[in-house]
Amino acid sequence: MKKLTQIIKLPAALLLLAAAFIGCEKDYTALDSNIQGIKNFEALTEKYPAIAYNKKTTPVQTDNFSSNILGVFNDPIYGQTTASIVTQLIPQSGGFNPDFGDNPEIVSVKLNVPFYSSVIDTNDDGESTYEVDSIFGNPASPFKLSVYRTDYFLADYDPNSEFSENQVFYSNANQTINFNNHELELLFQDETYIPYTEDTYLEESAGLNFDLNLIESSEGFWEAMFFDNQGNPALSNPNNFKNFFRGLYFKAEAIGPNTGQAIMLNFSNRSAGITIEYTNDSTEEDETLEYKLAFTNVNRLNTFDNDPTSTIIEDAANNADMVNGDETLYLKGGEGSYAVVDLFGGDDTDGNGLSDNYEDFQAAFLDQNGQPTRLINEASISFYVNQNIVNGEEPNRVILYDLKNMTPVVDYFYDSGVSTINPHTSKSSFSKILERDENNQGVKYKINVTEHINNILLRDSTNVKLGLYVTTNINEINQAKLLNDENVISTATALSPRGTALYGSSSNVPEEKRVQLEINYTEPN
Repeated sequence: MKKLTQIIKLPAALLLLAAAFIGCEKDYTALDSNIQGIKNFEALTEKYPAIAYNKKTTPVQTDNFSSNILGVFNDPIYGQTTASIVTQLIPQSGGFNPDFGDNPEIVSVKLNVPFYSSVIDTNDDGESTYEVDSIFGNPASPFKLSVYRTDYFLADYDPNSEFSENQVFYSNANQTINFNNHELELLFQDETYIPYTEDTYLEESAGLNFDLNLIESSEGFWEAMFFDNQGNPALSNPNNFKNFFRGLYFKAEAIGPNTGQAIMLNFSNRSAGITIEYTNDSTEEDETLEYKLAFTNVNRLNTFDNDPTSTIIEDAANNADMVNGDETLYLKGGEGSYAVVDLFGGDDTDGNGLSDNYEDFQAAFLDQNGQPTRLINEASISFYVNQNIVNGEEPNRVILYDLKNMTPVVDYFYDSGVSTINPHTSKSSFSKILERDENNQGVKYKINVTEHINNILLRDSTNVKLGLYVTTNINEINQAKLLNDENVISTATALSPRGTALYGSSSNVPEEKRVQLEINYTEPN
């Protein structure tokens, strides 16, 4: 609720007005819509300039996320990105020092890593139909998928810190480590792998589901790895097992310049893992035993190989105009780029540390004693898609960060509209889902910054620079480090393959599409 001390500070006319609207600050209803019987006010709009320019993202941390992305994504602006995964695995609880019995024989080695999916229909019998979420690119387009055992050990601690800090792996790991040089046994391969087609409705268990014991190169591998090592200390505890087995390399490769799709994988799902089915001398006919390996409590990382011919991000960052703002803002997840937004930016002619635009804003909303003369109903920033550059595949959501504290702006936390079942709809009062036209082309993103502006105006908060990022899941704000950069980004930005291009704040941009701060307010007559 609004504090009484803040209400008392208001002039009499605004005090009467505010009393009609006292309620939880997280409600984003336009204030003048509920006014009854009050005639001495006027609802108005003011726009204030902002400076927005491009900033490149260095390689981003991709290890130990709950989700990972696999496949090939072709962005119409930024070119092709190939995402592969390296992961450890260990026996499930109780699976150490296994006893496989006499003469064990492999029946199958079933891999399961679920996709993310949501219920789209439930019949009268309670049976649900699911549709896969988080598909990027052409659903019918294949890529080459190979699964190798790797001999590269994913260490828990960084040897350069004398093993006092956790080891961090970044998106460029395939350039610094090159996991192609650490391939051992080939366990699975599909030259034209298609994880999902858009006209296929799937069960909840949809995911990477295949047998790792079918191709000739894996013949005898699993028996030698486990059955022949029964009683070996290598199978006795997690640390020994990780060093013994090392891990798997899920290797994606493009089979053409514009082919492929990418998909988000839910490694944190409790069903994710490998099930080794086998028999021994004690099993009955049609009976099998199971030895299960899990992807929990292990090290795992994504690698991203970006199109080396694309220089858009590098050029935009190197030529960023931090004084006037850029004409086009390029946003891309992962090792991509974001936009820096400086509200009220511009000249400071009196040299007092406050821009002239900010002083104009203060003068318009505060009296000489620093008391408010106008009531801010809503403050927002709209970012318009440059349809001359973007041709579909835009991300549906963006998120705005406070770059000083590396957290979302305060309005994010005031928006309680969170859905874990369908996160695409979460926080839609704070960050509107991308508005599209009749041709399904992106038009604009709108971000609510009402409380952020109120904090600057009324609560002496610093007018910090803001960062605009793409995101795959606006609920997800866990932080990922950047290589050689003190800033961080969210894991949902780190794993976002999609990008977009927006109009910036340059004077070359038509005013109606220029990045500006728009304030809707109420003023007594």
